[in-house]
Amino acid sequence: MALNIDTQDLQNWPGNVKRVTLDQSNIVLTGEEGDEQFVLSFSTSAYSDNTARTAIPDMYVTTMKTGWCKSSGLTGVGGKFTLTSSAHSLKINIDYTTNSGTGSGDGFYIIDLTYNMDSTPISGEIIAADLQLKIRSLADNLSTGDEGLRLSYLNASVEYKNGQFFITSGSVGEYFNGVNRTSVLVSAADDTDASVILGFDLAITSMAIDAISVKEVLLASPYTGGTGSLTIAPGTGVSAGDCLMITDGNNKEYFTAITGTVDPNISLATLATNGYTGITNSYSALTSKVQILREQDTEVIPNFYHTTIDSICRHGVKTLINQIDYSS
Repeated sequence: MALNIDTQDLQNWPGNVKRVTLDQSNIVLTGEEGDEQFVLSFSTSAYSDNTARTAIPDMYVTTMKTGWCKSSGLTGVGGKFTLTSSAHSLKINIDYTTNSGTGSGDGFYIIDLTYNMDSTPISGEIIAADLQLKIRSLADNLSTGDEGLRLSYLNASVEYKNGQFFITSGSVGEYFNGVNRTSVLVSAADDTDASVILGFDLAITSMAIDAISVKEVLLASPYTGGTGSLTIAPGTGVSAGDCLMITDGNNKEYFTAITGTVDPNISLATLATNGYTGITNSYSALTSKVQILREQDTEVIPNFYHTTIDSICRHGVKTLINQIDYSS
């Protein structure tokens, strides 16, 4: 059964009600071999321009993936941040924008955040609201070639929670990487940069996490604790400096591959040569596994921003609301 939602712009045009309809459809998607799938559909009879009577296309949601970028959460004092005339800018790239208003052609657009003239610290919530407003304002000012990603900026959201700034793309897609990705990247501005102050110099993104492939293989030969060489199954690309874990289900140890490592032979630190022992226990071949460790999200949760039907439905309704002309 369709759900009709009456919406208004209470600040600018109160009383002008526009209806958005949320429904479930059963359609055949391209490339699905003729199989029908359930999808969420969002529609409205309202216009994005009442004078030109520009219709708003229906929206179909088939996935819940939404790209994001989180700041480190390691900056600020008491949830406040000091933006100044010399430090108040960021560069942002959402989805696959490839041009930019800066002329650099790297797909990043400049955001100038509001700051206090007396350098008084600003709360994270206020900065998040300002950042969201500035990102959405870019939607109608994208460079030639990026216009197709207007909604990715118009529907972007910014939250400040648990000490971190959380920017999400306004798009929902199937991929976190590639030309059809949903993603958010934040970079240092060329001038008046604030990325370090806000913690985006050590940001983590859905794009980066998705690109990480955690590799694990079996131990190829028996290993005796305290010796300087370990042989694993080939193909991991292990190299000196990598951090690894080995376990046989009972024992578990973490160690570093040192100079001399060439896949699949790993060189280890020994007490006699390096002053410490890389691996102390002995492990049997084919019953022990070795895993190469990589950066992960500290929350150790899936890369999905939308994790409930309620959340994805709200996203769809928001997408249409942001396009509606409420002036009449």
